Amino acid sequence: MRFSLFFILIMPTLTLAEGNSHSKHSDHSAHHGHEGHVAMDYVDGTATELDVERFGKFVADQAGNQIAVVSVTGMVCDFCARGIEKTFQKDEGFKKIDVDLETGKVLIAFAESAKLVNQDIEQKILANGQTVTGIQILQAQ
Repeated sequence: MRFSLFFILIMPTLTLAEGNSHSKHSDHSAHHGHEGHVAMDYVDGTATELDVERFGKFVADQAGNQIAVVSVTGMVCDFCARGIEKTFQKDEGFKKIDVDLETGKVLIAFAESAKLVNQDIEQKILANGQTVTGIQILQAQ
């Protein structure tokens, strides 16, 4: 009796779950807004200008801190941006981050005392699936 009840109640659920786990990647991509994106659609941060107004707002409260201006290729959606943000928020000395999908620029503010190494920044962005095409380290005034 218990086995029959299990079979009646649980098996349809397992079948449904199994069917969902084999969904196509395109369904996943559509859910996250990736459809239609190919490598040629990526914005390359080295090919675009830094948004001066956005940069000004970013550094307005960062006097004395270091600002990494990172040019990135491979960012296509908000999910990409949030992944980069979460990665850097874990860093010691991290202060603030701004990811601009339209220009392919990432602004990261670190404490004046933080030791920034370009390779560390590159590796963290690469771990999120994007590629760094340029880095500038500036001192906020």
